[in-house]
Amino acid sequence: MKKLIFSSITILIITFNSVGQDLSPYLKIGESSETMDQISDNVINTLKNNSFTILGTYNPENKSSLKVIAFTRADLKNTVVKVLDRGALAAVFKIGLVQKNGKVTISYTNPEYFLRAYLRDNYSTFKHVFQKFSTDLKAALSSIGTDFTPFGGTIKADKLKNYHYKIMMPYFTDPIELNEYASFEEGLRIIENNLKAKKGQTVLVYKLIYKQDKVAVFGVGLQSKEDGEADFLPTIGEANIAAMPYEIILQGKKATMLHGKYRLALSWPELTMGTFMKIMSTPGNIEDTLEGICN
Repeated sequence: MKKLIFSSITILIITFNSVGQDLSPYLKIGESSETMDQISDNVINTLKNNSFTILGTYNPENKSSLKVIAFTRADLKNTVVKVLDRGALAAVFKIGLVQKNGKVTISYTNPEYFLRAYLRDNYSTFKHVFQKFSTDLKAALSSIGTDFTPFGGTIKADKLKNYHYKIMMPYFTDPIELNEYASFEEGLRIIENNLKAKKGQTVLVYKLIYKQDKVAVFGVGLQSKEDGEADFLPTIGEANIAAMPYEIILQGKKATMLHGKYRLALSWPELTMGTFMKIMSTPGNIEDTLEGICN
C-alpha cells in the first residue's frame, strides 16, 4: 500500500513539475567560428541525415549575417494537421543563425513551447509524438553543439495554451482573415502566384501543402525596408531570428494569419510594453502585406 501511495505521489509531482515549469521559445545549440555557409550546410546535412525534411532557407532583412532554416518531419507534419484549428502551423520548426563578432550563434525553436501554444488542449493527445520529435531533434543537433540553453523569455507551460501578452490583447483563437475564396484550389493558385511575383516585397521561404486535407502553410519573408523585417527586428531583437518567417495558413476556402500582437509577443515574450510600443504599426503592416498576397 505504501508503495502504491508513493508511486501516486511521484506521478503527481512529475505531472505538476511538467505543467508548472517555465518554457522558453528558443534553445541555443552553441556558437561556431566557421562561416555562415559552412554552418548552414552542416545543419542542413545533419537534419537530412536524421530524417528531417528541409522546407526552405532565407536571410531575414536581406542580411547575410542572419539566416533561417525551416524544416519538418513526417510524423510531426502528419499529426498536427489532425488539429483542425490551424494545427498545421505547428508543423514547421526553424534553426536560426546569427553572425556577430566573428562567431555564429545557432539556435532553434523549442518544440514543446510552440506545440503547446499552437495545439493547446490537443497537445496532450499526441504528446508521445511530440516528445519523440523533440528528443530526436536534440540528439541530431548534438553533433552541431551541446549547449541547449533556453533563452528568449519564459512562460509557464500550462499558460501557453491560453497565452496573450496583456489584457485585451489577442489569443491564438483570434486569427485575422485575409481572404475567402470560391475553393481551396483557387486560394492556393492566387497565393502561389502572388508569392512567385514577390508581391509586397515578399519572398516565399517555404510552403507545406496537404492537398487531401485542403490545408496549406506558407512561410513569407517580409523584405520591405520601410515596414518589413528590417523595420522591426532590430528593435525587438535579432537573437530570436528563428521566429521568422511569418505564416499564412489556407484552410479550405479561408486564408488567415495569427494576429501580430499575438504572434510577435509569443515569439518575443520578454518584450517590455515600451519596446512593444516602438513597433506599434508592425502588426498592421504585416497584415496589409499578407492580405495583399491573398488578393
